[in-house]
Amino acid sequence: MKSTLLEIVIPAGLNETATALVHKLAEHLRIPVEDLPVYRILKRSLDARQVPVYRYQIEIAESGFFPDQKRYQDEYKEVSDSRRVIIIGAGPAGYFAALECLELGLKPVVLERGKEVQARRRDLKAIQQDHLVNPDSNYCFGEGGAGTYSDGKLYTRSAKRGDLQKVLGILVEQGADPDIRIEAHPHIGSNKLPQIIEKMRTCILHFGGEIHFNQCVVDFNIEHSRIHSVVTAGGTEFKGEAFILATGHSARDIFYLLKKKKLRLEAKSFALGVRVEHPQQLINDIQYRKGAPGQLPAASYSLACTLDHRGIFSFCMCPGGLMVPSATSPGEIVLNGMSLSRRDSQFANSGLVVSLNPKDFEHPDDPFCGLYFQAAVEQGAFNAGDGSQRAPAQRITDFMQSRVSATLPPASYIPGLWSAPVHALLPKLIVSPMKAGIKEFAGQMKGFFSEEAILVAPESRTSSPVRIPRNSLSMHPDCEGLFPCGEGAGYAGGIVSAAMDGQACAKAAFQFIMK
Repeated sequence: MKSTLLEIVIPAGLNETATALVHKLAEHLRIPVEDLPVYRILKRSLDARQVPVYRYQIEIAESGFFPDQKRYQDEYKEVSDSRRVIIIGAGPAGYFAALECLELGLKPVVLERGKEVQARRRDLKAIQQDHLVNPDSNYCFGEGGAGTYSDGKLYTRSAKRGDLQKVLGILVEQGADPDIRIEAHPHIGSNKLPQIIEKMRTCILHFGGEIHFNQCVVDFNIEHSRIHSVVTAGGTEFKGEAFILATGHSARDIFYLLKKKKLRLEAKSFALGVRVEHPQQLINDIQYRKGAPGQLPAASYSLACTLDHRGIFSFCMCPGGLMVPSATSPGEIVLNGMSLSRRDSQFANSGLVVSLNPKDFEHPDDPFCGLYFQAAVEQGAFNAGDGSQRAPAQRITDFMQSRVSATLPPASYIPGLWSAPVHALLPKLIVSPMKAGIKEFAGQMKGFFSEEAILVAPESRTSSPVRIPRNSLSMHPDCEGLFPCGEGAGYAGGIVSAAMDGQACAKAAFQFIMK
């Protein structure tokens, strides 16, 4: 099918409407509106470098029509009596692996240590208001994984790893806004993701798959270097012909179990730092410039620099968002960020992190060297406090001067903050490059360095500090039939890349089973 691509620019704000786009396209083509050809929007992005405008990439069908959008669910097969793939983890890697299994004619059996997505809410309330951490049900563990209650960002730099449009298309089929197909930085919102995840669960069950909650895997049965079954905490054994390990970046017990089974692990690079929060209006004024037209979305930013061969960068920026407690065990403080679909909080927060390499640690050949460092920082932040989930915080101006803040500005973190010497709580390995990075960012983004900005520690779960190796068949080199997958295995960094890796592992499992 032949087509023509055009870029159409619309002033942002009140004039950015469907009608404005139609008239602008007609003007560009020099034809009446009623003579417009068949077209579709491929991409929409907000460009705020000068006067804010929306840039549309438009495709015109020269043949007068576009093929109908593919329905992926039409490809799913009834798999009740099919060969079984055990999928450990019901996050994006696990659920997209399960849906891919339906397409391939395999029966997915999903084991999730936590609860159904709606039932998780009670445990999130408990950690927010009562400071109680359930090790199996929290912001990281439970149906939907860590991304469910942390904004649902769908932007990825790893589109070449798989079929990005398929992932977005499946999400739309399951109830996401169709605009995620065209937005430059799409997101769903933590208020809408639970319903989408529930529909995914219903779909998997409808076609004959199984999903078991409150089933924490505690053992692998391996014979002659091949996995045959897994055992959960209640003593139930689940047998299968292939096993996809999609447990997420915080399942430390799985790393320890793999070590106990003498399966190879590797330390990998990761990043650690703080959450930085500003008033959203301040970020809007910086990014859009004061006096910009109304009805613009909450502004975001992306900052990065490399100093002395070390990266310092913003991570998981949440415009109009909230900071949330993401500990997975009692006795630790962990920060993350989230936004609802409207992104209408008065605060903007982002990770501000420093890249770390195994060579930074005393025993770089120990696969757990980064994990031990990560855990020590989280436990140190907890032990410095009052035994609750209140987090240590410091104005960014005081951090740079290594002084405790006399007062803290209002913040979004519900468990509460306490004024702390964040510059002393974090290791020098983090603090020195972060101070240098903040100086750099103050030059890149005028107003970022502000009395109104606070740093809250620590943002430590950016990615897994451990990689589970896999061979050219996507299997663990020491264990036939075991397919390490997603963020927890070190092969993804967000919802979309984890979903694509889940699909790839399902295909690899199919090839293994059918060989």
